[in-house]
This record gives sequence, structure tokens and C-alpha cells, in this order.
Amino acid sequence: MNSTKHRFSNRIVNEQKSNIWEEILQLSGKYGALNLALGFPDFAPPKHVRNALENVSNQSNHMIHHYTRTLGHPRLVKILAKIYSRELQQTLDPMKNVVTTIGAYEAMYAAFQALVNPGDEVILLEPCYEPYKVVAGLSGATVRYVPLIPKEGSNESDDWKFNLENLKAAFNEKTKAIVVNSPMNPLGKVFTREELQEIADLCVQFDVLCFSDEVYEWLIYGERHFVRMATLNGMADRTITMGSAGKTFSVTGWKIGWAIGPAHLISAMHLFHHLAVRGTPSVLQEALAIAFETEESRIGNPDCYFSLLSKQMEQKRNELSTYLSDAGLQPITPGGGYFIVADISSIDTEDGVNPNSQEAYDSQFVKWAIKEKKLTLIPLSIFYSEEHRHYGDKFVRVCFAKTEDSLQKARGILKNWNHTHENGVTNGHNGHNGVLNGNGMNGIK
Repeated sequence: MNSTKHRFSNRIVNEQKSNIWEEILQLSGKYGALNLALGFPDFAPPKHVRNALENVSNQSNHMIHHYTRTLGHPRLVKILAKIYSRELQQTLDPMKNVVTTIGAYEAMYAAFQALVNPGDEVILLEPCYEPYKVVAGLSGATVRYVPLIPKEGSNESDDWKFNLENLKAAFNEKTKAIVVNSPMNPLGKVFTREELQEIADLCVQFDVLCFSDEVYEWLIYGERHFVRMATLNGMADRTITMGSAGKTFSVTGWKIGWAIGPAHLISAMHLFHHLAVRGTPSVLQEALAIAFETEESRIGNPDCYFSLLSKQMEQKRNELSTYLSDAGLQPITPGGGYFIVADISSIDTEDGVNPNSQEAYDSQFVKWAIKEKKLTLIPLSIFYSEEHRHYGDKFVRVCFAKTEDSLQKARGILKNWNHTHENGVTNGHNGHNGVLNGNGMNGIK
């Protein structure tokens, strides 16, 4: 039907036109490719979590299958307040400082809708989780992007850093909020205390809110120390900390998230959450509360699931990094999270990628990899704004939160790539070595 009254709203039409995720996943299904694109584990959650869900569902009190407190199931917000009072070094009121949401995605969306007005400005650090751009746009805000610049010759996510002068220039009297994601999706960077303090100082100076996405909070690798933004001087009253059951307990399909912060900010999110979705599933919140109660006393100990998962994930990271490196895809070692970013510039695609095309090089590469190699990856350039997209167009994001069987399948696929670059032949970037220079630009733009 051609009636203008049946068209998509202006708010979403641009998102509908640019949904490369759907295009890649459809292509992956068509060619039966191994999916290392999406950020979900293909292994089971811990047994006590599965048992909790089963027991809650089958318990004699049938009222658990009906509505619970709209702003958060009492048992869940109480255990969250207990855990995060310790983690954030605050005394949290479960009824005033916590709201549970439909995944951490809704927590971020609710923060923008409840606290950001059209005409406000928000700051995003790039590369960033793509939905940040969407929820910021839907709020009517103007987005200022600050890219992280990699250190020349380094293959560590730790060495991707923002230029402090560029960051300062992004702040002004119109700035309402900055989104900080640590560990960072897609890069896996864990921000240092010094880096976070530089952000915090500017937030205090310009009276700016911080939406701190900490969904990968328990997945920290090596000797890195995870610093929570809300614990820094001047940040407790201006930071909303967001978490995810999916990432914490490997249950991404549960779609339970939470936001924790000062009562005057959380109350605004309470109102939006109540108006928008009227609550979060009761059974899942009860089961999640039981899971947290089981782990709460173990936090920081080797037998805690969070510690066990982090150790296992670090091993998976190292394993997949080796397979990528052997195939000629240079991994950027992440400090945390689910993902490795890998440099693709050394791979000969046998004319499968046209360097003169208007389509980004990494997007073409991903489609070639699906069709020719039966491996699904995500182009890094989609995690950038248009103005900075060239920073990411020779990288892909790869998920290592997979079973050993999946990783071995990836190894088998990647072994075949060994022959495509052994003579040093490259296609599309004129043979540059894939290391970004100090200005964050490709060796050849």
C-alpha cells in the first residue's frame, strides 16, 4: 500500500535502511556459515541457574507467574543492592537506587528517554556498541563522537586511547551525558583508572551525567583491574551503572538487565520503565535473584561462577587469537568481554573485494568470508560514525564466547586461509601492513 499513513515513522526509517546486521545474518543462514558474529555464548549456563529457573517455574506458589513489582522484583533488587553496595562503595536502597529492565539495552534506552532532551548533546567513544547511536538519536540528542586512537605497532586493546584534547573539545554547556562502556564492545578495552578519571573530571566540570555500561564487568583478563566509574570522585551522584544477567550468567535469552544510581536519576528511569513496558518477567527475576544469592558469598573467590567464567573465557580468547593469527588475521588482544577485533588487511580475497567500491572494505570482506569461507564475522566500521568509519574499515569483530567444538570448527576454516596470504599478497589496501599510524588513520585512506 502506498498511503503515506502506512509508512514507517521518521524516527525509525533510517535504521530500517541501514540494517547491515540483518543482511549479514540472512547471508550467513543462506550459506550455512559458522556464526562468530553475534555476541552470545553457545554453551550452557551454570547448572544452579538452570535449576533455579526450573524450581521457580514448578513451585507451588503460582503467584510467581503473575505480575510483580513494576520497578523490580523485590527479591532481585534486594540482592542487587547488596552486591552493588559493596562494588560501588555506596549504601544502596533497593527500592530507590535500582530498577530492573528488559535487558541492559532497555536500561540504556530508558536512561536516554528519561533524562535526555532534544537539543541536548551526548558523547560516544568509538568504536561503540551500535545501539548507542540509535537510542541517542531516538532521544533527539546531538551526538559528538570521540574515536579511540591505537598506538602504532601495538596489538593490544589497552593501547587504543582517546586524545584528551579531542575529548575536552566534545564537552560544552549543552552536553547532557557521556556513555562509557568498559570492557568495551567491540574492542574489549578495559579503561584504566587514569583514563576514567580524565572523563570523570570533565563530567564534574561540565555537570554531565555518565551512563556506564558495565555488562562485561566480570569478564576481565590478565592482571587488569576493573574500575567502576561510580566509585571515582564526584561521580556517585551523576553515574548510572548498567548490568546484564545475560553476560553475568551466560543467559542472553533471559533479557534481564538493571540500572543502579542515585535516587533522583533512577526515579526518572522508574517512570519511563513503568510507562513503556510495565515491568520485567517475574519468573526470570525470581530465578535470577536465587542465582545471585548463590554466588554472592563467593564473589572474589576462585569457586565463584564469575571467576570461573572469566578464566575459561580468557583461555578461549587466547585459543581463537592463535587461530586468527596463524591465518593472517592479526588479533587486537582484548582486556575483557566477548570479542576480538582482528586486522584483515593481510588477507588476499582473490578479487572478492573491490577497493574502489562505495561499500566499506570490511563489509565486503565479511560477505566474501561468508560466501567463500563459510565464516560469519562483523565489520568493525559499523561501530563508527560516518565521519570516523574509515578507522575501522580493515577490521572485523569476532566472538570467542563459544564451545570448544565451535572453536575447532573455526580453526578448521581458518587453516584454509593460510594459503591466501603466505606470499604476502594483499587485495584492497595496496599491501599496507595493517597497523594504524599515530593519527588513527589507515596507512592509506
